[in-house]
Amino acid sequence: MTDSLTQLGRQTPLPASPEEAVLERVGNPHPDRRYMIRFTQPEFTSLCPITGQPDFAHLVIDYVPRAWIVESKSLKLYLGAFRNHGAFHEACTVAIARRLVDEVAPEWLRIGGYWYPRGGMPIDVFYQTGPAPDGVWIPPQEVAAYRGRG
Repeated sequence: MTDSLTQLGRQTPLPASPEEAVLERVGNPHPDRRYMIRFTQPEFTSLCPITGQPDFAHLVIDYVPRAWIVESKSLKLYLGAFRNHGAFHEACTVAIARRLVDEVAPEWLRIGGYWYPRGGMPIDVFYQTGPAPDGVWIPPQEVAAYRGRG
């Protein structure tokens, strides 16, 4: 199940860009069950494409797998590759969702990008592939509205 993985269990440098990052997948260990997987990245960073200043976000990624699940170390490295990547909040959030959809073809996926203020105003970005599937517990993301979000 993990023979094809190139990063897990090895020292792997942070990719130079999201495009260079290798996002790996493994077979769903419970393909006969419908369930949700959540990844939370409370310290996501990228760069403003205009000023080059750092931007910070709390990301919550939820998905219902089909045949594949994303390998978590590769996801951490992929998200870390945004650290030196210049893009607007909306571009980062939706690009992450689309890459995951392309790589693991989930039944359903949503991402909440809860961005810390830029210019005094937080920007929250949400993307979802469609309605949440029936019969699967989909808990709320419960990231508080900005009040020193911490």
